[in-house]
Amino acid sequence: MKIVVLGSGVIGVTNAYFLAKAGHEVTVVDRQPAAALETSYANAGQISPGYSSPWSAPGVPLKAVKWMMQDLAPLRIQPALDPVLFKWMTKMLSNCTESAYRVNKSRMLRIAEYSRDSMNELNDEVSIDYDQRFGGTLQVFRTEKQVISSKADVAILKECGVRHEVLDRQGCIDAEPALAHVKEKIIGGLRLPGDGTGDCFKFTQGLVAECEKLGVTFMYNTDIKGLILEAGKIQGVQLASEVLKADSYVMALGSYSPIMLGKVGIKLPVYPVKGYSLTLPIIDETRAPVSTVMDETYKIAVTRFNDRIRVGGTAELTGYDMSLKAKRRNNVDFVVGDLFAGGGDLEKAEFWTGLRPMTPDGTPVLGATKYPNLFLNTGHGTLGWTMAVGSARYVSDIISGRKPDIDPSGLGMERYV
Repeated sequence: MKIVVLGSGVIGVTNAYFLAKAGHEVTVVDRQPAAALETSYANAGQISPGYSSPWSAPGVPLKAVKWMMQDLAPLRIQPALDPVLFKWMTKMLSNCTESAYRVNKSRMLRIAEYSRDSMNELNDEVSIDYDQRFGGTLQVFRTEKQVISSKADVAILKECGVRHEVLDRQGCIDAEPALAHVKEKIIGGLRLPGDGTGDCFKFTQGLVAECEKLGVTFMYNTDIKGLILEAGKIQGVQLASEVLKADSYVMALGSYSPIMLGKVGIKLPVYPVKGYSLTLPIIDETRAPVSTVMDETYKIAVTRFNDRIRVGGTAELTGYDMSLKAKRRNNVDFVVGDLFAGGGDLEKAEFWTGLRPMTPDGTPVLGATKYPNLFLNTGHGTLGWTMAVGSARYVSDIISGRKPDIDPSGLGMERYV
């Protein structure tokens, strides 16, 4: 079967890989000159199934107001009359209940745990150096209130059988020795030992080479104008000067998926959440993290690559604005300097921004649509790197007519209909 995958980020490329492995003839289309140059380029670097949680949680509306009033606010909302943002926020707020949170988190964990296992299998199949480490994620708490609030997440982790460790201050230092330099700033933590880290850009670039060995064609520098809908199915992809035809199509354009889908009558509640990151070279191993440390107070992740530190986080609801705002560097600068001062060279840091495709309930949208030959693999929010391999394998199985390895309930468009 001929299949066109729209998008060459980590989601699109992993989907192309599994489709090609299943014997399909695959073409990947992207406007960029190479793969993984947008959201996949410099994300936080976490492969964190254990940390998979929806942003829509009990108490978040009040927290959001407080966050926006902080000097180093983890959340910013651009004051504008944006009806799309208003509808998306309304849906998100409706998910901020205890019952919805439990359902949404369990769905996310289902995909993320499957993706972790699938990534392990893929690592055995192909040899890609992406600075991979398997040292877990440590969520650090600075206040007793954060420790108490974490108990709800711990209960869900227990129910879902996810390995976890509730740590005191010394336990955090044992896991991340560099925190001994700032031990007075933390009181405890929650560690997810099954999590890992890695450079998503390097992984995606490496997987492109494996895809090409399987016969996948990559069309870069190619603008996608829209989908051609006729007789109740997709007949092709309109490019600048030609129509690309296939038997089936996979929408993996991240934050731009709802724009393309809207042209063929599919309303997908995905909104671009802007994030920022720093990448800095390590200058002192003893003051650098071992794996990923998530600062619960500022919602910033500090992740270790082999010779670099990646610091990622913050959220801006500003539509498709891609401007790199210098003042938004303050958050990521502060956290890496506060917890790991002297570990990396801030003077040589690369500052970056990207758009993360977020659904109002946190779970990505995977699988079939109302058109029999159009499939979705989008809406992963901040967890695209964490969920990429499992999502790709799942969607590939659906397209190939195979029964997926995980329960499909609640993962598709049907939950919004």
